[in-house]
Amino acid sequence: MLDLLRKLDRFKWCGAERYGHKMAEVYNHREVETKWQKVWDDEKAFKTSDDYSKPKYYALVEFPYPSGQGLHVGHPRPYTALDIVARKRRMQGYNVLYPMGWDAFGLPTENYAIQNHIHPKIVTQNNVARFKGQLHSLGYSFDWDREVNTTDPNYYKWTQWIFLKLFKAGLAYKSEMPINWCTSCKVGLANEEVVNGVCERCGSEVVRKVKSQWMLKITEYADKLIDGLDTVDYVERVKVSQKNWIGKSTGAEVDFIIKGKEDKMRIYTTRCDTLFGVTYMVMSPEHPLLDKYKEDIKNWEEIVAYREQAARKSDFERAELAKEKTGVKIDGLTAVNPVSDVEIPIFVSDYVLMSYGTGAIMAVPAHDERDWEFAKKFDLPIIEVVAGGRDVQEEVYTDVATGTIVNSGFISGLGVEEAKAKMIAFLEEKGIGCAKTNFKLRDWVFSRQRYWGEPIPIVYCEKCGYVPIDESELPLELPEVDSYMPTDTGESPLALMTDWVNTTCPCCGGPAKRETDTMPQWAGSSWYFLRYTDPNNTEALASKEALEYWMPVD
Repeated sequence: MLDLLRKLDRFKWCGAERYGHKMAEVYNHREVETKWQKVWDDEKAFKTSDDYSKPKYYALVEFPYPSGQGLHVGHPRPYTALDIVARKRRMQGYNVLYPMGWDAFGLPTENYAIQNHIHPKIVTQNNVARFKGQLHSLGYSFDWDREVNTTDPNYYKWTQWIFLKLFKAGLAYKSEMPINWCTSCKVGLANEEVVNGVCERCGSEVVRKVKSQWMLKITEYADKLIDGLDTVDYVERVKVSQKNWIGKSTGAEVDFIIKGKEDKMRIYTTRCDTLFGVTYMVMSPEHPLLDKYKEDIKNWEEIVAYREQAARKSDFERAELAKEKTGVKIDGLTAVNPVSDVEIPIFVSDYVLMSYGTGAIMAVPAHDERDWEFAKKFDLPIIEVVAGGRDVQEEVYTDVATGTIVNSGFISGLGVEEAKAKMIAFLEEKGIGCAKTNFKLRDWVFSRQRYWGEPIPIVYCEKCGYVPIDESELPLELPEVDSYMPTDTGESPLALMTDWVNTTCPCCGGPAKRETDTMPQWAGSSWYFLRYTDPNNTEALASKEALEYWMPVD
């Protein structure tokens, strides 16, 4: 029995009396693991081969953000699972690429640096060293010769190169955009970083602020993104959520006259068959027509106060279906329904977003739950235009995908789809609308007003506009700064570096200024899987041979 127990408890009982040995000491994991990890390092046991004739296995894990707290259980969990697979593939004769790197630019490091008066570069170096030491101690079979770091100029040279390609193709552009602005961090935040109107990180108030931002034209690829979901091995619920996020819809754009004014309010609707049921309009608080006609708006101060309230909410909060409906009726402006010629009121409400569609909507309260709740609150008319068999004055009727059109003039008696087609033909014939495909997906805001990020390789010239720097000048490195504190103006700390900012135009040779916004954290983390295939290449993002071997896609 003693001999059996010794065999079972092999970490404590390394020998057995039957072999003439004394009882061994407790297993010293530090000594044994350190010994073999050094052997693996010295012999490059996990080095990926450059022999492209061998069968391959690319084991890719998401690279971590190296925070000051070090690893947490969410890091080794997936790394361990794939490490097992990678080791098995090596034993089966595969050329295994199992790399690791660091997603190291970003606001958390900059905030820590500001609070503790340590340069973000030093903070990042310390955090990476801690993470790497912890990962190494766990004995993972990473090929550390292929390590990448998004803050390394040799890496972000190619992040900048990608941006220049996008800019030259017309896929990166500058635009005035409302952003979530943290009043303490003094930077723009993503919607996910705003919780109950305050900054997720510091708890300070967040307001909406219009800034000139670099944008990436992802909407150009909306259809391709949807079609591509049919070619990937995702679970069905993920495909559905992705399609809903992209939000493709077909409908029409329609112009509503603003009574007595030269401008029209253009709206997008998927249900132009319900135009006769429109009883009011709603504008986003940021709609430019409000400022244009503020002299005609008798309750302008009330509109301004409501705008300030809306500015303290994120897009997520404003679009929340379950929230209480709020708004202000514009006293001094009305619209005219283009098909019924009925004069209708215009409201300002925060549930309409300037960043989606046209920043204004038509409201059909008989057949939309949100419009119905709004109409009930403000005592507005409710006109049924799709027969549903319910009293729309008393309860919401939203299931109008099918049915017969009623109370709708020349399309009354038609089915929904036939009515849509006839209405679009009418709008186009009268020159007051047209068929339109729309998406919920919006172009990406690509710039941040902070220091710790990739410099955007663009200069602005009064004569030539926005001009890319020559690719031979890449990487455009971050300048060393004495202070990386956020500015009160909302500009990047780089804006204060006049020696760095002031330059010459690559196009005309005249005076120009460098772009002082930097790229968002996800700029470098969007393509790292490509760099792993050829991480030390100084002439290209990766060689054609490496990409074709590791990633044979069209």
